[in-house]
Amino acid sequence: MSDIVISAKDLSLTFQTNDGPIHALKDINLDVHRGEFVSFIGPSGCGKTTFLRVMADLEQQTAGTIAVNGTTPEEARRARAYGYVFQAAGLYPWRTIGGNIRLPLEIMGYDKADQNTRVAKVLKLVELAGFENKFPWQLSGGMQQRASIARALAFDADLLLMDEPFGALDEIVRDHLNEQLLQLWKLTNKTICFVTHSIPEAVYLSTKIVVMSPRPGRIADVIDSPLPRDRPLDIRDTPEFIEVAHRVRDGLRAGHADD
Repeated sequence: MSDIVISAKDLSLTFQTNDGPIHALKDINLDVHRGEFVSFIGPSGCGKTTFLRVMADLEQQTAGTIAVNGTTPEEARRARAYGYVFQAAGLYPWRTIGGNIRLPLEIMGYDKADQNTRVAKVLKLVELAGFENKFPWQLSGGMQQRASIARALAFDADLLLMDEPFGALDEIVRDHLNEQLLQLWKLTNKTICFVTHSIPEAVYLSTKIVVMSPRPGRIADVIDSPLPRDRPLDIRDTPEFIEVAHRVRDGLRAGHADD
Protein backbone atom coordinates (compact mmCIF):
# COMPACT_ATOMS: atom_id res chain seq x y z
CA MET A 1 0.00 0.00 0.00
CA SER A 2 1.38 3.42 -0.95
CA ASP A 3 2.43 5.78 1.81
CA ILE A 4 0.81 8.69 -0.09
CA VAL A 5 -2.87 9.26 0.74
CA ILE A 6 -3.45 12.53 -1.19
CA SER A 7 -1.42 13.50 -4.26
CA ALA A 8 -2.20 16.72 -6.13
CA LYS A 9 -0.25 17.59 -9.30
CA ASP A 10 -0.58 21.03 -10.97
CA LEU A 11 -4.14 21.19 -9.69
CA SER A 12 -6.23 24.25 -10.57
CA LEU A 13 -9.92 25.05 -10.23
CA THR A 14 -11.77 27.90 -11.92
CA PHE A 15 -15.45 28.58 -11.22
CA GLN A 16 -17.45 30.07 -14.08
CA THR A 17 -19.87 32.72 -12.81
CA ASN A 18 -22.11 35.39 -14.34
CA ASP A 19 -19.50 37.97 -13.33
CA GLY A 20 -16.68 36.06 -15.02
CA PRO A 21 -14.31 33.31 -13.97
CA ILE A 22 -13.14 32.93 -10.35
CA HIS A 23 -9.73 31.29 -10.04
CA ALA A 24 -10.09 29.43 -6.75
CA LEU A 25 -6.98 27.20 -6.92
CA LYS A 26 -3.87 27.48 -9.09
CA ASP A 27 -1.00 25.02 -9.65
CA ILE A 28 -1.35 23.10 -6.38
CA ASN A 29 1.32 20.43 -5.89
CA LEU A 30 1.13 18.50 -2.63
CA ASP A 31 1.52 14.99 -1.21
CA VAL A 32 -0.08 13.99 2.09
CA HIS A 33 1.44 10.87 3.64
CA ARG A 34 -0.30 8.20 5.70
CA GLY A 35 -0.66 9.15 9.35
CA GLU A 36 0.14 12.84 8.87
CA PHE A 37 -1.90 15.66 10.43
CA VAL A 38 -1.91 18.37 7.76
CA SER A 39 -3.41 21.80 8.40
CA PHE A 40 -4.34 24.24 5.63
CA ILE A 41 -4.22 27.89 6.66
CA GLY A 42 -4.73 31.09 4.71
CA PRO A 43 -6.99 34.15 4.41
CA SER A 44 -10.71 33.82 3.69
CA GLY A 45 -11.34 32.95 0.06
CA CYS A 46 -7.90 31.42 -0.53
CA GLY A 47 -9.29 28.02 -1.54
CA LYS A 48 -8.62 25.99 1.65
CA THR A 49 -12.13 24.57 1.83
CA THR A 50 -12.33 24.26 -1.96
CA PHE A 51 -9.20 22.07 -1.93
CA LEU A 52 -10.72 19.90 0.81
CA ARG A 53 -13.92 19.62 -1.23
CA VAL A 54 -11.92 18.53 -4.30
CA MET A 55 -10.39 15.74 -2.18
CA ALA A 56 -13.92 14.72 -1.17
CA ASP A 57 -15.32 14.80 -4.75
CA LEU A 58 -17.65 17.67 -3.78
CA GLU A 59 -15.90 19.89 -6.36
CA GLN A 60 -13.95 18.89 -9.49
CA GLN A 61 -10.66 20.46 -10.55
CA THR A 62 -10.51 22.12 -13.97
CA ALA A 63 -6.82 21.33 -14.56
CA GLY A 64 -4.21 18.98 -13.15
CA THR A 65 -4.80 15.75 -11.24
CA ILE A 66 -5.57 14.57 -7.73
CA ALA A 67 -5.49 11.05 -6.32
CA VAL A 68 -6.95 9.82 -3.02
CA ASN A 69 -5.48 6.47 -1.94
CA GLY A 70 -4.22 6.07 -5.50
CA THR A 71 -7.71 6.42 -7.02
CA THR A 72 -9.86 9.32 -8.21
CA PRO A 73 -11.79 11.29 -5.56
CA GLU A 74 -15.01 9.82 -7.00
CA GLU A 75 -13.73 6.26 -6.54
CA ALA A 76 -12.53 7.14 -3.04
CA ARG A 77 -15.97 8.57 -2.19
CA ARG A 78 -17.70 5.44 -3.46
CA ALA A 79 -15.30 3.31 -1.42
CA ARG A 80 -16.09 5.42 1.68
CA ALA A 81 -12.38 6.14 2.03
CA TYR A 82 -12.86 9.27 4.17
CA GLY A 83 -15.00 10.88 6.83
CA TYR A 84 -15.88 14.58 6.47
CA VAL A 85 -16.48 17.00 9.36
CA PHE A 86 -18.10 20.30 8.37
CA GLN A 87 -17.89 23.74 9.99
CA ALA A 88 -21.31 23.25 11.58
CA ALA A 89 -22.08 20.00 13.39
CA GLY A 90 -25.02 19.34 11.04
CA LEU A 91 -26.85 17.00 13.42
CA TYR A 92 -30.51 16.19 12.73
CA PRO A 93 -32.46 17.65 15.69
CA TRP A 94 -35.12 14.91 15.58
CA ARG A 95 -32.55 12.12 15.93
CA THR A 96 -30.68 11.30 19.12
CA ILE A 97 -26.90 11.59 19.22
CA GLY A 98 -26.69 7.84 18.74
CA GLY A 99 -29.18 8.07 15.88
CA ASN A 100 -27.13 10.78 14.16
CA ILE A 101 -23.94 8.74 14.43
CA ARG A 102 -25.78 5.64 13.25
CA LEU A 103 -27.17 7.34 10.13
CA PRO A 104 -24.24 6.69 7.73
CA LEU A 105 -24.04 3.12 9.02
CA GLU A 106 -27.74 2.63 8.24
CA ILE A 107 -27.25 4.04 4.74
CA MET A 108 -24.27 1.73 4.17
CA GLY A 109 -26.27 -1.30 5.26
CA TYR A 110 -24.43 -2.32 8.43
CA ASP A 111 -26.46 -4.74 10.55
CA LYS A 112 -27.95 -3.54 13.85
CA ALA A 113 -25.42 -5.32 16.08
CA ASP A 114 -22.48 -3.84 14.15
CA GLN A 115 -24.10 -0.39 14.25
CA ASN A 116 -24.46 -0.60 18.04
CA THR A 117 -20.85 -1.71 18.49
CA ARG A 118 -19.50 1.06 16.29
CA VAL A 119 -21.65 3.78 17.87
CA ALA A 120 -20.54 2.73 21.37
CA LYS A 121 -16.89 2.67 20.27
CA VAL A 122 -16.82 6.15 18.70
CA LEU A 123 -18.85 7.73 21.51
CA LYS A 124 -16.18 6.49 23.90
CA LEU A 125 -13.41 7.81 21.60
CA VAL A 126 -14.84 11.35 21.66
CA GLU A 127 -15.73 11.15 25.37
CA LEU A 128 -19.49 11.15 24.84
CA ALA A 129 -20.28 7.73 26.29
CA GLY A 130 -23.62 7.95 28.07
CA PHE A 131 -25.00 10.66 25.75
CA GLU A 132 -26.33 8.32 23.04
CA ASN A 133 -29.99 8.98 23.89
CA LYS A 134 -29.67 12.76 24.24
CA PHE A 135 -30.83 15.06 21.45
CA PRO A 136 -28.48 17.62 19.84
CA TRP A 137 -30.23 20.57 21.48
CA GLN A 138 -29.43 19.05 24.90
CA LEU A 139 -25.67 19.26 24.20
CA SER A 140 -23.26 22.21 24.15
CA GLY A 141 -21.72 23.39 20.88
CA GLY A 142 -18.46 21.62 21.65
CA MET A 143 -20.25 18.35 22.46
CA GLN A 144 -22.26 18.61 19.23
CA GLN A 145 -19.06 19.00 17.24
CA ARG A 146 -17.57 15.96 18.99
CA ALA A 147 -20.70 14.02 18.00
CA SER A 148 -20.13 15.18 14.41
CA ILE A 149 -16.55 13.86 14.58
CA ALA A 150 -17.86 10.57 15.99
CA ARG A 151 -20.25 10.28 13.03
CA ALA A 152 -17.34 10.77 10.61
CA LEU A 153 -15.35 8.09 12.46
CA ALA A 154 -18.18 5.55 12.70
CA PHE A 155 -17.37 3.64 9.49
CA ASP A 156 -13.64 3.68 10.29
CA ALA A 157 -12.26 5.42 7.19
CA ASP A 158 -8.50 5.97 7.32
CA LEU A 159 -8.76 9.60 6.13
CA LEU A 160 -10.52 12.39 8.03
CA LEU A 161 -11.27 15.70 6.26
CA MET A 162 -12.11 18.52 8.69
CA ASP A 163 -13.29 21.96 7.57
CA GLU A 164 -12.81 24.45 10.43
CA PRO A 165 -14.73 22.24 12.87
CA PHE A 166 -13.91 24.42 15.90
CA GLY A 167 -14.07 27.85 14.25
CA ALA A 168 -17.35 28.89 15.90
CA LEU A 169 -16.39 27.81 19.42
CA ASP A 170 -14.89 29.94 22.19
CA GLU A 171 -11.18 29.71 22.90
CA ILE A 172 -11.43 27.59 26.08
CA VAL A 173 -13.64 24.96 24.42
CA ARG A 174 -11.48 25.08 21.31
CA ASP A 175 -8.31 24.40 23.33
CA HIS A 176 -9.95 21.41 24.98
CA LEU A 177 -11.16 20.00 21.66
CA ASN A 178 -7.71 20.52 20.12
CA GLU A 179 -6.25 18.40 22.93
CA GLN A 180 -8.94 15.76 22.42
CA LEU A 181 -8.41 15.71 18.66
CA LEU A 182 -4.67 15.10 19.07
CA GLN A 183 -5.45 12.25 21.47
CA LEU A 184 -7.96 10.84 18.99
CA TRP A 185 -5.39 11.06 16.18
CA LYS A 186 -2.86 9.24 18.35
CA LEU A 187 -5.35 6.47 19.20
CA THR A 188 -6.66 5.90 15.66
CA ASN A 189 -3.62 6.59 13.42
CA LYS A 190 -5.88 8.40 10.94
CA THR A 191 -4.57 10.73 8.27
CA ILE A 192 -6.14 14.14 8.94
CA CYS A 193 -6.52 17.14 6.60
CA PHE A 194 -7.67 20.12 8.66
CA VAL A 195 -8.72 23.60 7.50
CA THR A 196 -8.27 26.48 9.97
CA HIS A 197 -7.90 30.27 10.19
CA SER A 198 -6.00 30.03 13.48
CA ILE A 199 -2.19 30.08 13.49
CA PRO A 200 -1.91 28.65 17.06
CA GLU A 201 -4.37 25.87 16.18
CA ALA A 202 -2.50 24.98 12.98
CA VAL A 203 0.87 24.87 14.74
CA TYR A 204 -0.41 22.98 17.79
CA LEU A 205 -2.19 20.24 15.83
CA SER A 206 -0.10 19.60 12.77
CA THR A 207 2.83 17.54 11.60
CA LYS A 208 2.70 19.60 8.38
CA ILE A 209 1.27 23.09 7.79
CA VAL A 210 0.28 24.20 4.29
CA VAL A 211 0.20 28.01 4.05
CA MET A 212 -2.01 29.28 1.22
CA SER A 213 -2.03 32.64 -0.54
CA PRO A 214 -5.06 34.81 -1.41
CA ARG A 215 -7.07 33.93 -4.51
CA PRO A 216 -6.09 32.34 -6.74
CA GLY A 217 -5.23 29.87 -3.98
CA ARG A 218 -1.61 28.78 -4.25
CA ILE A 219 0.72 27.12 -1.77
CA ALA A 220 2.98 29.81 -0.30
CA ASP A 221 4.86 27.48 2.07
CA VAL A 222 4.83 23.91 3.40
CA ILE A 223 6.20 23.61 6.93
CA ASP A 224 7.18 20.27 8.44
CA SER A 225 6.71 20.69 12.17
CA PRO A 226 9.71 19.98 14.42
CA LEU A 227 7.42 19.57 17.45
CA PRO A 228 7.05 16.13 19.10
CA ARG A 229 3.83 14.19 18.46
CA ASP A 230 2.94 14.35 22.17
CA ARG A 231 2.01 17.99 22.75
CA PRO A 232 0.65 19.42 26.00
CA LEU A 233 -1.09 22.78 25.55
CA ASP A 234 1.77 24.61 27.23
CA ILE A 235 4.05 23.66 24.33
CA ARG A 236 2.60 26.83 22.81
CA ASP A 237 4.88 28.86 25.12
CA THR A 238 8.08 27.21 23.89
CA PRO A 239 10.58 28.89 21.53
CA GLU A 240 10.13 26.01 19.02
CA PHE A 241 6.37 26.60 18.81
CA ILE A 242 6.77 30.37 18.52
CA GLU A 243 9.35 29.93 15.76
CA VAL A 244 6.96 27.78 13.67
CA ALA A 245 4.13 30.28 14.29
CA HIS A 246 6.39 33.10 13.02
CA ARG A 247 7.16 31.13 9.86
CA VAL A 248 3.43 30.57 9.25
CA ARG A 249 2.79 34.30 9.74
CA ASP A 250 5.65 35.17 7.38
CA GLY A 251 4.21 32.78 4.78
CA LEU A 252 0.80 34.44 5.05
CA ARG A 253 2.39 37.90 4.64
CA ALA A 254 4.44 36.74 1.65
CA GLY A 255 1.32 35.32 0.03
CA HIS A 256 -0.40 38.70 0.38
CA ALA A 257 2.66 40.51 -1.00
CA ASP A 258 2.48 38.35 -4.14
CA ASP A 259 -1.17 39.20 -4.71
